[in-house]
Amino acid sequence: MDSLPDALVQHILSYINNSKDVAVCNCVSKRWKDSLPYIRSLYFARNSFDNLSGQENPDNIVWKMISSIVRLEELVVYSPFSGVGLASWLSLLGPSLRHLELRMDNLVEHQVCNDSKLDCISAAKNLESLKLWGVLMTHSPKWDVFQNLWNLEIVGARLDDPSLSAALRGCPNLTNLLLLGCEGVRLVSIELPHLKQCKLDFYGLGNCQLSITSPKIEFLEVQGCSWIRVHETNCLKNLSIANNSGKVYRVDFGKLEALEFLSIRGVQWRWDAVSNMLKWASEVKHLYMKVEFTGDSDALQPFPEIDLVEFFNSHPKLQKFDIHGAMFAALCQKNSLKHVDSGFVILSLEELVITVRSPLNAEQKMSTLESLLKYGKNLKSMVVKILQMKSNHSSADDFFDEICKFRYMNRKIVRIE
Repeated sequence: MDSLPDALVQHILSYINNSKDVAVCNCVSKRWKDSLPYIRSLYFARNSFDNLSGQENPDNIVWKMISSIVRLEELVVYSPFSGVGLASWLSLLGPSLRHLELRMDNLVEHQVCNDSKLDCISAAKNLESLKLWGVLMTHSPKWDVFQNLWNLEIVGARLDDPSLSAALRGCPNLTNLLLLGCEGVRLVSIELPHLKQCKLDFYGLGNCQLSITSPKIEFLEVQGCSWIRVHETNCLKNLSIANNSGKVYRVDFGKLEALEFLSIRGVQWRWDAVSNMLKWASEVKHLYMKVEFTGDSDALQPFPEIDLVEFFNSHPKLQKFDIHGAMFAALCQKNSLKHVDSGFVILSLEELVITVRSPLNAEQKMSTLESLLKYGKNLKSMVVKILQMKSNHSSADDFFDEICKFRYMNRKIVRIE
């Protein structure tokens, strides 16, 4: 290192971002110390100040370190800090800071302290990415408009509807939005013209209502909503909808012409919602279905019969199909394979994953498996997963005998897990 020119030393040391490493490098030599102001990123781990001794305040230590840096572009702070400390840091870094990630730890703090932390973020006017962990946002943050912000991630938050709406209005040019483990919201409206990727996970009773108006959206993942409406879906390629706590009552998407992957999961969906999703996603290439029950009321109902031939004819591009219990049972009804046209083939299907939880109606299930193998001319893999099946049921042994024979006769394609 001693033989290298100063510019090269500065370039090498600029890749150091851990605050402890930066502090150690400061003590190596004057030359190294003079090079460290040119680092671009600084990271304070959760335990950065665990062994702090004396009267030194963590906020002051962070301030001293960032004040010595010429142009800091990324700041990540997982260690505890105060609103006053954050305000002092951002007053220095405002013009240069592009990426800010903070572990707020204020879900149990007093609202005034929480507001001060959130409000002072507006000093970083040129932010491109903002990530917040452990946020209490029950008052609208006093943010100016972040014109350059394209990425917003909030993980583990307690929000209310007006506060979330205000925060999103301050970020009009987002292309990526992630809200994970967020509770307290009931009505969520997202109107972001440039949004391309959106991942939403709402914690609670699963009764949130969601409306999205984002004509460029390509990737959407939603968990915890009972009512979902997306106004423009011409660019949507990847869609995942789940509700582990409540029931999905209504979905409104329209024709999903660009959709390649669809996943629908949950304990109970209204049948209208399931059938509409299957109808709109006629061009889908990968379909994952794990909905246990249907029914318009609180009573859990099985899926109605689904005609196997009609289903595959209406999804001609389907290459991978992952079916769980209820959907497979619906395809296994007696009438599904009564009148199959001699010219019927499933051309695109290459991979099939079937999860079976009950040995009941073994004959119909085996008939369906054989038909899928027979008509799936390009099928390369069929995986049959046996999940949580009660082995003491009287028909379990017969089912296992049949499924093992089926696997043996088609061992190049069929696998049992």
